[in-house]
Amino acid sequence: MSAPFLGNRPGAAPGLPNLPEPPSGWPIGSYAKYEEAQRAVDHLADNDFPVADVTIVGVDLMLVERVIGRLTWGRVLATGAASGAWLGLFVGVILSLFSANGSFGAILLGLGMGIVFGVVSGAITYGASRGRRDFTSASQLVAGRYDVLCQPRNAEKARDMLAKLAIGSEQT
Repeated sequence: MSAPFLGNRPGAAPGLPNLPEPPSGWPIGSYAKYEEAQRAVDHLADNDFPVADVTIVGVDLMLVERVIGRLTWGRVLATGAASGAWLGLFVGVILSLFSANGSFGAILLGLGMGIVFGVVSGAITYGASRGRRDFTSASQLVAGRYDVLCQPRNAEKARDMLAKLAIGSEQT
């Protein structure tokens, strides 16, 4: 993984975040799935290629939202109670550490208050939506294809190595 704002761009002030820049390099491969691009870069790394010159670029980005299930009052209240219980338990433990006798009552009080807060918070949020979004989902950013780029000084060597990988995978 890389951090897009924390690179060491020449001329950038030290300690300040860098602005995003388009990737540079020559294309050495294009893949339909991220796993294939990752496998190509892994092949280069396994063969002592200077992979610091390589970049994987997702092209034709799209946001995919996969629906997980239906959202009901029961599910909303149970989820609110569970998340509130964790928060309340945490607060209760902290309070018990600072109480004079380290009472177990502080933990139970925090737990109970957390559950109530979680249920009320979940009910208010769900009630305010008025049924406009009665499902749960998970979002993911995916690309239509993944291009592997390499700095020009090593691009030809990288293409040759990836061509051998492609030939080897066709024979198996």
